[in-house]
Amino acid sequence: MIENRRTTPKLRILLAKPGLDGHDRGVKVIARALSDAGMEVIYLGLRQTAKQIAAAAVQEDVDVVAISILSGAHMTIIPELLENLRASGAPDIPVVVGGIIPDDDAASLLNLGVKGVLGPGASIPELVAMVAGAAKRRVASGAAL
Repeated sequence: MIENRRTTPKLRILLAKPGLDGHDRGVKVIARALSDAGMEVIYLGLRQTAKQIAAAAVQEDVDVVAISILSGAHMTIIPELLENLRASGAPDIPVVVGGIIPDDDAASLLNLGVKGVLGPGASIPELVAMVAGAAKRRVASGAAL
């Protein structure tokens, strides 16, 4: 039998594009960057509902839900996603959001419980650090066990 030498499992990240946003080039770059950083990425694809994303997050037992949204619907979709996670018994799964999000809306999302918001111009290392930090805080708290 081959022994698994990994002492810690890969962080599992659910990546999704909610709503009618049809731009997926950037999210594919993000998926690759997270994967290259050693994370397991589950990409749901385009046009997902908040309910579908929450259900997948629970089913896949992810450490973080990362949302890419460029449509401007973030103040509708993200609160709905957070509510669906709570209703699914997974309020502890951190949500991070990236996209075209005004500063005032970013502050509102953080107040609602989003763990991080990145806008245009954010670097790949910044993104990886934010996602990894949110996941590791969850794992360290024991919520992911």
